[in-house]
Amino acid sequence: MAPVAADRSATEAIEHGLDPEQRAAVVAPRGPVCVLAGAGTGKTRTITRRIAHLARTEQVRPGQVLAVTFTARAAGEMRTRLRDLGVGGVQARTFHAAALRQLRYFWPRSVGGEAWPLLDNKMRFVGQAAQRAGAATNRESLRDLASEIEWSKACLVAPDHYVEAVAKVQRDTPAPADQVATVYAGYEELKNRAEQLDFEDLLIHTAGALEETPEVADEFRERYRCFVVDEFQDVTPLQHRLLDAWLGGRDDLTVVGDANQTIYSFAGASPSYLLDFPRRHPEAQVVRLVRDYRSTPQVVAAANTVIGAARGRAAGSRLRLEGQRPPGPTPDFAEHDDEPAEATAVAEQIRGLIDDGVPAAEIAVLFRINAQSEVYEQALSDLGIAYQVRGGERFFQRTEVKNAIAALRTLGNRLEGGPEAVVGADVVTTVRAALGEQGLTDTPPAGSASDGAQRQRWESLRALAELATDLVEALPEATYAAFLAELSTRMQAQHPPTVQGVTLASLHAAKGLEWDAVFLVGLVDGTLPIQHADGDDEAVEEERRLLYVGVTRARVHLRISWALARQSGGRRSRRRSRFLYGLVPDDHPAARKPGSGVDGGPKAKAARASCRICGKALGDAAAQKIGRCTEHPSDVDVELLDALRTWRSNEAKQRSVPAYVVFTDATLVALAEQRPQDTKGLVTIPGIGASKLERYGEDVLTMVREHAS
Repeated sequence: MAPVAADRSATEAIEHGLDPEQRAAVVAPRGPVCVLAGAGTGKTRTITRRIAHLARTEQVRPGQVLAVTFTARAAGEMRTRLRDLGVGGVQARTFHAAALRQLRYFWPRSVGGEAWPLLDNKMRFVGQAAQRAGAATNRESLRDLASEIEWSKACLVAPDHYVEAVAKVQRDTPAPADQVATVYAGYEELKNRAEQLDFEDLLIHTAGALEETPEVADEFRERYRCFVVDEFQDVTPLQHRLLDAWLGGRDDLTVVGDANQTIYSFAGASPSYLLDFPRRHPEAQVVRLVRDYRSTPQVVAAANTVIGAARGRAAGSRLRLEGQRPPGPTPDFAEHDDEPAEATAVAEQIRGLIDDGVPAAEIAVLFRINAQSEVYEQALSDLGIAYQVRGGERFFQRTEVKNAIAALRTLGNRLEGGPEAVVGADVVTTVRAALGEQGLTDTPPAGSASDGAQRQRWESLRALAELATDLVEALPEATYAAFLAELSTRMQAQHPPTVQGVTLASLHAAKGLEWDAVFLVGLVDGTLPIQHADGDDEAVEEERRLLYVGVTRARVHLRISWALARQSGGRRSRRRSRFLYGLVPDDHPAARKPGSGVDGGPKAKAARASCRICGKALGDAAAQKIGRCTEHPSDVDVELLDALRTWRSNEAKQRSVPAYVVFTDATLVALAEQRPQDTKGLVTIPGIGASKLERYGEDVLTMVREHAS
């Protein structure tokens, strides 16, 4: 469809404030477009403006656009922004929500009869199948088996091909592979016999309907002409199959993603679809967004340092962010004796930020695993700081929220002239009055700092009131009926309003979010990278990307900490995450381990180590291992370093130990830079003592000599 003249002022409004790269993506003609968007570079702004531009220039009608992403929150944000741009009718949904809607509509023609209901929880069928197969049936084992079934279906692996598939990719399985395959087959049989669908089936059956029923495919493709996929680096083979079925050979597709934020490989996601897009669509327009508008230059520099150390980065993932905000505070690093001390210090720093005017809702504490949350919940509670655990009870499932929404709907039916008669500012007044009867006051309840439940209730009601305010600010002529419709849409999409309180979340759950202040806590080896990732180079690199995601969540304040022991008074045997080497400045107090240089022993000797280039004393462990200040350029032999890493990985697998037990990354870098020719040279490198010299010395020297020839 050729573009026609559009309203100039509307078009100019859409393009207003865009940087050159964003504008290039927005105004690109219909057809394949690939936007490689670094963290904080305005990708949501870009793709929503692109959709609005296509609609305003009449290249496509809004109702012909299907925009898909991976979370209900992201889909809701996209709909809100399109509404604010005056573009209604675009279908912005998650993959599963879009498939569910389509499948229910097409089921009578593609399958026949009543559509099968969606399975609420697959654990019952997994448990029955596991029992039949003689597999463990405790809660943890069943959860692992369910996750393995989900991975298999996401990767288009059928039960009879499971054993072969996991062997090919050397995947660790929760039980013997043949037993998992039996459980998987049994689960499918039980589920199908009960005529129920799981989440993966939504995508499988929708793709099948489009692939196998021509009249269904024709009707769908007549309806939807233009497709936009956000977070394309997280697409699974199953989702990509559905996307291909939607397209039906067409190429009217815009994809947006960042391979540096691929953190769901364990669930079948692959960045290959994003990175291979230009090869699959040679005529595609590729746009790179690298101007970071979210974070200060100091945070951006930290993010670049983290991801810059990644191994094996494909060309399409080498996006170096360029900070656009004014300068801010440098990231802070802290080492603590134990986790309770770390949590107490973090809570006290949060109290200081709040006292300085940073809203609690603009502060987050992020950790690798959910089990780390408890000690921070306690520390925040002790200081009377409100918080919310992301991934906990859903907002619209809270009792006070359900009761408030019921009251708001009842009021709508009783309004004189109906809900359409209340317009603009009167909507806000009416909503606040109704919520006042539910317990909303102008200020938090007196003494509520120590009463978490009472404070949460007040915050929930205030969030509903703020939703009305936001709606009227965006659409001054909005009615009370429009507010109720907005509530219904958000409930269906599980897109809650913002609730005040510090956010506690795992790094995975933090993806796509941002805060003024971010605390990255518990960063020790064995937690980040997680222990089971060791020995698998790609798994370790995914852990590095997870830290990169965490760092890029911060706008202004970034504080990174770790603890040497788990319990108070415990043995301080932990060490900070290897990903922090090169990130913590050499002269920072946290760069030196407690006790170094105190007793005149080996630690003192290490502390007195000096740079082989400039002679400056080296305080940071990573700098000591490579024998130079980290700001000096590396003269590493890349081929030797790769050979050493491959050797280390094989050695670790043979010994069934984490890779760093053989040699740390810093030791390998030192070897590849200094290239020692004899045992005397080897022992000058920190990390190579008598036992490692005896076990590995000859192998290492052989590799060094081979790469010198």
